[in-house]
Amino acid sequence: MAKRYEFDKSYYKRFYNYPRIRASDKKDVAVLGDFVCAYLRYLGQPVRRVLDIGCAVGLWRDVIARHFPKAQYTGVENSEFLCDEYGWVRGSVVDFKARAAFDLVICMDVLQYLSNANAAAAIDNLAHLCRGAMYFNLLTKEDWEQNCDPERTNGEVYLRSSSWYRRRLQRHFIQTGGGLFVSPESPAVFWELEKLE
Repeated sequence: MAKRYEFDKSYYKRFYNYPRIRASDKKDVAVLGDFVCAYLRYLGQPVRRVLDIGCAVGLWRDVIARHFPKAQYTGVENSEFLCDEYGWVRGSVVDFKARAAFDLVICMDVLQYLSNANAAAAIDNLAHLCRGAMYFNLLTKEDWEQNCDPERTNGEVYLRSSSWYRRRLQRHFIQTGGGLFVSPESPAVFWELEKLE
């Protein structure tokens, strides 16, 4: 059972400010973002509007500005503290609405804090928000047991299997590897063996 978190200053200080336990930093996100943006260009996915939902301290903003300088970046956060601190739009991945869908949606390390019902609703909502590609990643049960460093990772979350997420994501997206999921509305072109089964 996940702990109920207050996403306040102390939470972000703990998980973002101390190098020994920091979950990710600017350098990690820059390397990941370089890959994601290069792959989007390879696929021919235009990136004009970007939604970073659950953006935390906004580590993706500089990456997007570097790769797609004309793109409009929208950071959305449920944390009142972060919205006040960084000027993000206040909202939840479960029910955030926008006037138009986005070419790129980034949802990183968010859904593991939600109950099963809310996480499922969030995936459906992400599909409505995305007309192009989505970078999606989070801690799964398998990651907790086999892949992550428990000293640096918050394990007091809903630990669901990767298959739980894949079943729901495949209703709306084509998985193309590296955490990238492509909407059927996308003009991206990829070969059959670039898709994950």
